[in-house]
Amino acid sequence: MATRGEGTAGARHRIRLFDDPVLRSVCEPVVTFDRSVRDLVKSLHHLMRAGVGRAGLAAPQVGVPLRVVAFDVDGRSGHLVNPRLELADRRVTADEACLSAPGLWFPLERAFSVVARGRDMYGKPQTIRAIGTLARVLQHEVDHLDGVLFVDRLPEEERRRFLTAFAESRATAGNESP
Repeated sequence: MATRGEGTAGARHRIRLFDDPVLRSVCEPVVTFDRSVRDLVKSLHHLMRAGVGRAGLAAPQVGVPLRVVAFDVDGRSGHLVNPRLELADRRVTADEACLSAPGLWFPLERAFSVVARGRDMYGKPQTIRAIGTLARVLQHEVDHLDGVLFVDRLPEEERRRFLTAFAESRATAGNESP
């Protein structure tokens, strides 16, 4: 498992849960596009695809404080390094979840479309125009890079429900035998 300050090449990663402090850290931009960045992207894709319904994953979710996200939505798969988003004015509300809080879905308002600019794992400029679910996923993952979790964007009552449900899921998981 890679942690802050460790390289990612050959590292074994695991998805960090909602209460892990690393998820509250603002990530550093990638400045060197080397093998460790390519290994991180491959690891993100591998972990993301390991289960059903996983549409995106950000580097801090595996304990790596770098500005890297991976996605696989509706037949569009890819990644962005050092992403920047331009959000449309049109907003939509839809259920949203997070791999760091498995099984918890809550309605959240986000921009319907985005233009995402960044680089690929080799440093080549990338632009992704996204609508609907992919736009939502990119916003969610880029939030992770800024230490923002989707629960932070929920209305107060929904946030309380999320926190209660997360605590209950952790208590239940703690009572299960391995």
